[in-house]
Amino acid sequence: MSGMPKTASDRVKDANEIIRKQLREIRDYKQQIADLQITSDTADEVRQMYFDIAKYDPTPPEWISGKGGRIGSRGCPITVWSDSHAGEVVNPKSLNGVNKFNKEICKRRFLRLFDTTVDLCFNHMGKAKTEYPGIIVNLGGDMVGGDLHEELARSNDLTPLRAVEFMTDILCAGLTHMASKFGKVYAPCVVGNHGRTTRKPPFKNITDFNFDYALYCNLIRALAKDKKFIHIDAPESADVHYQSYGTKYMLSHGDNLGTKGGDGIIAAIGPVVRGSIKLGQQTHKIGLDFDELVLCHWHQLLWLPGVTVNNALKGWDEYAALKLRAPPTTPSQALWFNHPEWGTTARWEVYLEGKIKAAASKREWASWEKR
Repeated sequence: MSGMPKTASDRVKDANEIIRKQLREIRDYKQQIADLQITSDTADEVRQMYFDIAKYDPTPPEWISGKGGRIGSRGCPITVWSDSHAGEVVNPKSLNGVNKFNKEICKRRFLRLFDTTVDLCFNHMGKAKTEYPGIIVNLGGDMVGGDLHEELARSNDLTPLRAVEFMTDILCAGLTHMASKFGKVYAPCVVGNHGRTTRKPPFKNITDFNFDYALYCNLIRALAKDKKFIHIDAPESADVHYQSYGTKYMLSHGDNLGTKGGDGIIAAIGPVVRGSIKLGQQTHKIGLDFDELVLCHWHQLLWLPGVTVNNALKGWDEYAALKLRAPPTTPSQALWFNHPEWGTTARWEVYLEGKIKAAASKREWASWEKR
């Protein structure tokens, strides 16, 4: 009967069952750890065998850890380079002449990005002598356009493999230039969705099926001689976590937020805000809380509380114009400064082309209606 007290034998049986259950859980955990170790070892073997680079080291360089930091300094510049879609062609005839893109324009915009970033940091942040601990360059994915859609494969001016080769040269030059000006470069890297080699977005071993990751491995190998000054952080995951002056950053491309719903009116704001909340809840559970989330993917620059969304180097395209009916934006990339005391301070939009202009008219520095 349920109301009868348990005998000593019953209590022993219950205790034994609890012990057996805990032992089963321990065996399961050990098996999961073993499986993860096999996956990690396999990934390291792939990196060594195919890309001739050392196993992944998750430790960021010491200079970005934020130990100290002179009060009154400008802090650490942080920028995002993403969504270049190298190899893709944007036809200006389809966009009323608003944007044009191909491999030559891609290279030109990157060169302008490198020069303007240096100019803003050293010539537009006050007259005092400018010193920085280094620069953080987030490589946010979709660096390679890929050919996952039929129309892309038909219209691209570079195959994905050629685009990897093309972007390796450009980014090696850019990161080397940053190191020559800022002394040190930390470059966390994540893959995008356009560089994948699968028809549907993968969730298991996503870097193994992405041309962006091949590009990052090329950078690690090509810049190995400069690893004291240039640290490429390319993990086998969709996200990278790092700190700058104690501010915790999380970099993710933005296609795996677990939310949808962007359109030409609210743009990315709805899914980005909802996604940042979901990510915050998830990362808190596993001890990877972040203060600032850095995203790309949405092809527009957004400065939101606790979230930065980068624009596309490629600029406005046919999909944005005809599918989303989204307004055009000037191609640009994000740049900001993380201060040791105040956190995020100055924010810049690094323009890569002339501003999209309204109808010609006489413009004054300020104007108002007479009343």
